[in-house]
Amino acid sequence: MAGGSTDSEWLRTLRSEAVARQHLLCFPPGGGSATAYRDLAQRFGVGVAVLAVQYPGRQDRLGEDPITDLIALADRIAQAVLARGRIARLSLFGHSMGATVAFETARRLERAGQPVATLFVSGRPAPTFEETQRLHLASDDELIDDLVRLAADPAPLELLRAEPGLAELVLPAVRADYRAVETYRYQPGEPLRADIAALVGTEDPTMRPEQADEWRAHTSGGFDRVTFPGGHFYLDEHVTEVAGFVARHLGA
Repeated sequence: MAGGSTDSEWLRTLRSEAVARQHLLCFPPGGGSATAYRDLAQRFGVGVAVLAVQYPGRQDRLGEDPITDLIALADRIAQAVLARGRIARLSLFGHSMGATVAFETARRLERAGQPVATLFVSGRPAPTFEETQRLHLASDDELIDDLVRLAADPAPLELLRAEPGLAELVLPAVRADYRAVETYRYQPGEPLRADIAALVGTEDPTMRPEQADEWRAHTSGGFDRVTFPGGHFYLDEHVTEVAGFVARHLGA
């Protein structure tokens, strides 16, 4: 990764509160950015501050090299969070790749003395799951095919084929994220003290809904699982319901 990034570049405020009773830090899916959670952030009530991670290599961090190692990514995010000092009632929400990054970040935060109240993991099997695909080695067209396969609305992604210049800007970060996920290997350790709540779409082609139950083994706290109608990006169609589920767990 190119040097020079600051902690503020990693964490973006999507919803601020003068006196926040709860803090929710969101982790984008592969190929995504902090703005993926802008709509979700606005669905919470008073007292909930929402931040999102901005991975390098996209949007206003386009000039930085993307990180291709998921553990290194979690290390850097944890450092940025800890640099802010102790955060009261911090919870993490990650979708797809972001769920695994959030899990590894939670491990690091707990080891450093920063409690995590709840880890919300969406659209992703438990960390012991190992990807067998090697799409990060595939052609650009094959990579776009997979993005289209998973998307709730594939039409915007087809622009990547029609606009080669756009693909040159977007696909390096996508490929880096795929590599991070596909080469990640879980290292056994103590379960989290944080509660875990798993969310999954009923028609998600990347996992079966019952696979979400395997996250239970990774917490010594409480566990919950909820399903929503839809595919991998069910969240796009059920933002209000997801926000309600998260808010109930936050006690907000």
